[in-house]
Amino acid sequence: MGKQNLTLLTDFYELTMMQGYYNNKNNDTVVFDVFYRENPCGSGYAICAGLEQVIDYIKNLRFKEDDIEYLRSLKIFDEDFLTYLKTFRFSGDIYAIPEGTVVFPMEPLVKVIAPIMEAQLVETALLNIINHQSLIATKASRVVYAANGQPVMEFGLRRAQGPDAGTLGARAAVIGGCIGTSNVLSAKLYDLPTLGTHAHSWIMSFEDELEAFRKYAQLYPHSTTLLVDTYDTLRSGVPNAIKVFEELLQAGKMPERYGIRLDSGDLAYLSKKARKMLDAAGFPKATITASSDLDEYIIDSLKTQGCKIDSWGVGTKLITSRDCPSFGGVYKLAAIKKDGNFIPKIKLSENQTKITNPGNKKIYRVYEKDSNKIKADLITLVDEEYSSDNPLLLFDPNATWKKTYLEPNTYTLRELMVPIFLSGECVYTSPSVMDIREYCKKEQETLWDEARRLINPHIVYVDLSNKLYQMKTELLDHYVDNQII
Repeated sequence: MGKQNLTLLTDFYELTMMQGYYNNKNNDTVVFDVFYRENPCGSGYAICAGLEQVIDYIKNLRFKEDDIEYLRSLKIFDEDFLTYLKTFRFSGDIYAIPEGTVVFPMEPLVKVIAPIMEAQLVETALLNIINHQSLIATKASRVVYAANGQPVMEFGLRRAQGPDAGTLGARAAVIGGCIGTSNVLSAKLYDLPTLGTHAHSWIMSFEDELEAFRKYAQLYPHSTTLLVDTYDTLRSGVPNAIKVFEELLQAGKMPERYGIRLDSGDLAYLSKKARKMLDAAGFPKATITASSDLDEYIIDSLKTQGCKIDSWGVGTKLITSRDCPSFGGVYKLAAIKKDGNFIPKIKLSENQTKITNPGNKKIYRVYEKDSNKIKADLITLVDEEYSSDNPLLLFDPNATWKKTYLEPNTYTLRELMVPIFLSGECVYTSPSVMDIREYCKKEQETLWDEARRLINPHIVYVDLSNKLYQMKTELLDHYVDNQII
């Protein structure tokens, strides 16, 4: 969560491979890409997140004496290799797409250029960090989209898979668009707004519901939200909340923000009935907050039913991304440097989506100039330069007859990846989480509405430059012709 030494947060085979490289005197500079193959949650896009924690991990990457002693106890590592680990530091380059950016399958989110022993070691931790936070940020963005401008609060800590998942998940949820979190530790660490009301136990600890409401309103006179479903929402909870609001009004102590929360039952029906009761009592500004196992689909359905809910507390299904529990990011070798040049490498598979894109690459985002909406992403080799002053022909690398021709000056270009580490030194400063949240909101506005549909969204194409496509085709032909597959 904070700045920890996570050097041993790695799969065992990363270390055994490192020793193999060491013993074979192989420390060639290589390129590895972090990417994913399919958007999570049935989404038309994903939100990348976790870069700040990647930076902390790389900065603190070093084997302490007790780490060395533990590895020695396994009786598989040579003393020469363990001696090398004592002075290990990351010395390579890392490029990445900034947190909060809208991203799509097959494009590198992070690119590591480093000696192979260093690049191999960082694989597991990078995937662990990027996969988790990108998943939760994406899920949160969908929930927030379903809420259609109404505030969404992250309430999931108690159902998260452990303290780290709850705390970093809250961070990612805010990046995705939540206005704040109930997780106090996450709020402290990442300077997030803390949010919450009270539990049913507060009500149950008093002789009656009305007294519980009165005491809570006295404690928090500037913001009073009362949980009304402990006993009977419409016959007890809402009437007692109204009585407390009337007493506050008569005493000249009306809170700046006040309302009720529904946490069970038919939220559409109850919210409509409660709204009528609050309005009839003279409290049209009282807000209605809902919780109770919500996700983007339930929120969308409730709004279709004409619910009168003003804000949403979303917990379990957000913090666990219950319908899609993994992001699926992978880390693949793309090139090896020999005699000053990068030699492209490719992984083959009978499954087309598992065939990798070779070489040292970068990504251009192509926008329609008039609307500033994303037209496509274009993966190119690093030495390729593009300008919107020239025409651009895009084609689907999996169905090359599908082509789009863009006239000069009808589109704009933006290079997505930025340098994070150069020669082992961090050259990037992470923005605050709330600033990333604002950036992420603007990023999502560059998507067409069709790509943001909750179900069956439009696919945003990720194309290859002609040069990269030809390189990939030649490698495929080479390996097939030589009967390697």
